[in-house]
Amino acid sequence: MHVILRCFSALLMSSFALWASADRAFAADKPNIVFVIADDCTFRDIGCYGGQAYTPNIDKLAEQGMRFTRCFQAAPMCSPTRHNIYTGQYPVKTGAYPNHTHVSPDTESVVQYLQPLGYRVAHSGKSHVSPASVFDWEEIPHAKNPDFAKVDAFVADCKSNAQPFCLLLCSNEPHTPWNKGDASRYPVDQIQLPPYFVDTPETREGMSRYLAEITYFDSQVGQAIAILDKHGLAENTLLVVVSEQGSSMPFAKWTCYDNGLQSACLVRWPGQVQPATVNPAMIEYVDFLPTFVQVAGGTPADVLDGESLLQVLRGKQQHKSFVFGEMTTRGINNGSDHFGIRSVRSEQFKYIWNFTPDQEFQNACTNSPEFESWIKLAKQGDADAQLKVKRYRFRPEIELYDVQADPLELTNLASQPQYDSVKRQLRSELDRWMAHCGDQGQPTEMQALEHMGRKRQKKK
Repeated sequence: MHVILRCFSALLMSSFALWASADRAFAADKPNIVFVIADDCTFRDIGCYGGQAYTPNIDKLAEQGMRFTRCFQAAPMCSPTRHNIYTGQYPVKTGAYPNHTHVSPDTESVVQYLQPLGYRVAHSGKSHVSPASVFDWEEIPHAKNPDFAKVDAFVADCKSNAQPFCLLLCSNEPHTPWNKGDASRYPVDQIQLPPYFVDTPETREGMSRYLAEITYFDSQVGQAIAILDKHGLAENTLLVVVSEQGSSMPFAKWTCYDNGLQSACLVRWPGQVQPATVNPAMIEYVDFLPTFVQVAGGTPADVLDGESLLQVLRGKQQHKSFVFGEMTTRGINNGSDHFGIRSVRSEQFKYIWNFTPDQEFQNACTNSPEFESWIKLAKQGDADAQLKVKRYRFRPEIELYDVQADPLELTNLASQPQYDSVKRQLRSELDRWMAHCGDQGQPTEMQALEHMGRKRQKKK
């Protein structure tokens, strides 16, 4: 009898070991994916990127994983950016290049790519994409920001059912109005303003509230990490945190300067991503979806414009030679009737093409209290304010910057003949990319309203 019991016990232990081994193998094959995105946050303002915002959770994440120093998106506005991420295609190519826009109903998104691979795809927080038939994820109810109590319940349910998940946590911060966080942490007389800002009380006050809201976003990153830790899923989760486009302060959001198009990007994936590493590879938001597909065990579809980052996450230091950007003001809030911008960036140079330099560049920023204080100071004769107000509102057709020597893009080199060959090369690359996207330049800009959401179309 004892022999039988011992054999039965050994059989149980063996079966348990096999089950546990199979479970671990399944977990290794199907890691969870958590993608956290801010809203209107200039990457330079985050602590681990040299900024003055207090971001302990993001900074700790940089120590636990990989920090990218050259991550870019294709459009410096919310809606095109999010369509870009979830479809893995460039904005003009899908038609989602204006703001408040949509893709065609036959477009596939992260949902259609990951569900067949066994994933539950869920979203909580800011959406700003349509139609719902394309972005048919599980919606975790929210009020602009992720509801972390309900996110916790979703993660618990996935764990109990041993089902891998792709979770999109989309903050509404630090988008205006800047009314969250503790602004007293950032006394207005101690804030450091970048050299492309005009120093006014309004600018300092706005900057203080904006920095406080970055810290608030950092607390949301902390909540997401705490949920993974609570359920013991951190070791088998690819966690990506990005800052989206730049802030709504001047020379960031709505522009194709690096402050508008470049993003913070932190990636943690234990056992796959080396901790405390910094990667200078040039990557794009459009690369995320093919990466998720490959991580999930699938093969990225040919229609996707991005290139998987799997080898980059494992340490490869190069990815792309050129990254691209586009901005459409037609149809945006307080925007110019039309002011299209396209850009291409190499390792060293940024080339910007402003389609209609005869037009004044306008958007919500030019009506903000901060920018209006610049205008007021300029009218009083302040030379610095006059220069910066003019530079923001009126652009030459071509801008060229040496982004290595001049990372803030303060000196336009386009008129200097020694850079003619650089301009020709970059224009050739930009023309090629635009042709790939079906972008006809100014005619495409003028068609922007046709691609916007139904409410906006009716309003127009």
